[in-house]
Amino acid sequence: MNRYIENALKVFENNFDLKKDETVLIVTDDKMKDVAQYFYEAAINNGNETVMSQFPATYKSGEEPPSIIAHALEQADVALCITSASLTHTHAKKDAAAHGTRIGTMPGITLEMLASGAIEADPHTVQELTARFTTMLENSSTVKIEKDDEILTFSIADRKGIPSTGIFRNKGEAGNIPSGEAYIAPIEDSANGTLIVDGSIAQLGKVNEAIKLELENGRLIAASGSQGEDLLALLGEDKGRIIAEFGVGTNPTAKITGVVLEDEKVFGTIHIAFGSNKPFGGVTEAGVHIDCVVQKPTVWLDNNKIMENGKVV
Repeated sequence: MNRYIENALKVFENNFDLKKDETVLIVTDDKMKDVAQYFYEAAINNGNETVMSQFPATYKSGEEPPSIIAHALEQADVALCITSASLTHTHAKKDAAAHGTRIGTMPGITLEMLASGAIEADPHTVQELTARFTTMLENSSTVKIEKDDEILTFSIADRKGIPSTGIFRNKGEAGNIPSGEAYIAPIEDSANGTLIVDGSIAQLGKVNEAIKLELENGRLIAASGSQGEDLLALLGEDKGRIIAEFGVGTNPTAKITGVVLEDEKVFGTIHIAFGSNKPFGGVTEAGVHIDCVVQKPTVWLDNNKIMENGKVV
């Protein structure tokens, strides 16, 4: 048994506490089938009834998968979505979880990420840090982010903080694997100011040159550089440009890889996303959800500084 299959087995054991009599669904696409194959083989080796479903990789993060995939998700006990774009914030994932399926979404995961990094984190440490920051978000009303003399502010008043630990042992639990973040849906028309993004952007990879984002009344109105133009194109002209998420990384072993699945989990980073957020407490349905990671920010919740240049205060 090779290392990748061994680590895939650990995901089923540690993250799902997978039982022999449970059914497993591996959802993948044409770009990610080679990585997905290791999880398929791991579940087979574990003795589980396992199916792998593959569909074309012609979709954006937050876009709904084919209906046959959505239906299959509802039938499994445990599902892994090993896809090039994210199914995390889709109705298909939310509805399947409501049916009791335990779901791990792994958009863009690479063989290097399967071998080391965020996937190696101590789950208890991730759970403790995630709970701490989730509580802080839920008990706060305003956020201010400062980076390279640029400032962005927005409201999170009366919105629910969401913990993402990557541990899904009870019916209906779902989220990213590997994980480690606390996140929340900002009030959609509340964001004003500018933000420097210097980590990575979902589907675009590592940022080559720091991108300056300008927001007005919750809407992204400008983004600098060629990658900024690519971001605007991904988001489209309509609701995709509305602020959707604010998150704090809580995984101490995660590192910047160019894949947002891991990058947004790095301890000492924050991220904002644009597009859909209705599946986790917002009001926007946009058919797209794109995360942007910021390294070493300074962050205030209400008037309390919780992070300075990426170090927790």
